[in-house]
Amino acid sequence: MPLWLSGVTAFLIAFALAPHMRKVAIRLKFVDLPNERKIHRDPLPLLGGAALFAGVLAAFFLGFAWKDWLQTPYVGVLIGAAMLFGIGLLDDYFKTRGKDFSVSIRFVIQILAALLVPLFGGGIQGFTSPFGGHHFVAIPTVLSVLLTVLWIVGVTNVFNFLDGVDGLAAGIAAISATTLFFIALIKGDHASAWFAIAVTGAAVGFLRHNFYPARIIMGDAGSTVLGYLLAAIASVGAFKSATVISIGVPILALGVPIFDALRVVFVRARAGKPVYKPDQNHVHHWLLRSGLSQVQTVTVVYLISACFSLASMIVLLLNR
Repeated sequence: MPLWLSGVTAFLIAFALAPHMRKVAIRLKFVDLPNERKIHRDPLPLLGGAALFAGVLAAFFLGFAWKDWLQTPYVGVLIGAAMLFGIGLLDDYFKTRGKDFSVSIRFVIQILAALLVPLFGGGIQGFTSPFGGHHFVAIPTVLSVLLTVLWIVGVTNVFNFLDGVDGLAAGIAAISATTLFFIALIKGDHASAWFAIAVTGAAVGFLRHNFYPARIIMGDAGSTVLGYLLAAIASVGAFKSATVISIGVPILALGVPIFDALRVVFVRARAGKPVYKPDQNHVHHWLLRSGLSQVQTVTVVYLISACFSLASMIVLLLNR
């Protein structure tokens, strides 16, 4: 099937479903309550993550026949995404009641979801050496699984940190997924390209309802699933047969959430605060405090993300 069909399907499902999820969230009082560290001052409907996940799910069923399911690592990716969606919904439910869900339980589920990627044949398995005939250097299985899990759990959480301004997480996800799509095309990886453009389509479809002023937000059920999918696509596709230098390509493709989170974690650790506790030290908070509007803030971060993505493409093309 043509790859554009994946993106269009995910876009249409997410775009059409988001308003319905908004109505359901309002009816069930499934709304994000404002507090001292959040920008919005009124309760906002959650359940946007359901529209996002439904879009990606529809693209998967469209692109993979039943007999092909067990032949792709993306079966494991989809199961892991479903696990994170479920625990994310539970976490969001606790927020609607003004409570905090267990961090340790969320972390365990994230690890289990990440383990599904190498279990189904994906993950960071080695790199192509630029010396001695460009032969593939495999890394030990235990190290491969460890690196894959660290990468996926890390990106899942840093992407969750990014969801603080209307339209920011969805827009960055679209830019990063589009970059991973082109990387997969260059590598001839049709499955990764199909999944990456599905994430792009779902994110853009949802963004129509999530851009300032947001009428619905994705919640943890959306942000963690997006982060997980992007990390998994990178580990299955972009890291596969990467050279020593081009290992940095997927890191640059996801540069904004990764480097912003590293900076924030460092600041929190230096101040003696728990690194997992949300605060207002992210780049988008800094831009808002500097006097920019939400739209201007999001636009600036979009441009920074686009620069990271362009850099990743240049690195990949120079090392082909």
